[in-house]
Amino acid sequence: MASVPRSDPITDLLRHSHTIAVVGLSNSPLRPSHGVSAYMQTQGYRIIPVNPQIDEALGEKSYASLLEVPEKIDIVNIFRRPDAVEEVVDQAIQLKVPVVWMQESVIHEKAAEKARQAGIFVVMDRCILQEHKARFG
Repeated sequence: MASVPRSDPITDLLRHSHTIAVVGLSNSPLRPSHGVSAYMQTQGYRIIPVNPQIDEALGEKSYASLLEVPEKIDIVNIFRRPDAVEEVVDQAIQLKVPVVWMQESVIHEKAAEKARQAGIFVVMDRCILQEHKARFG
């Protein structure tokens, strides 16, 4: 495994972010979104579930959309099919969220470019848990 430089944009954003809204977070422990979010929660991040299908996950109230989240969001972490990404990015732009993170296999170049044009830092097709572990053990 390649060594991670001491300072890179992902290290910086993980170090300075506190609140992660997870779009598509499942309340089922068997789903990757749940395991990844539970790990991030144990690392001190505040996890906000965004999923209209559930009332809560990981002990946190779930919201139907990003626009309903009543607090400042540092990272929007997307666990949705690529065809659902553009709407999430539009909401992130509206809320001026600084980072949009698309999990592994979530790729939407048009939405990513739209986010970048709005000044949002975009991470695409990477797992936030793996990136965190690579940098902080």
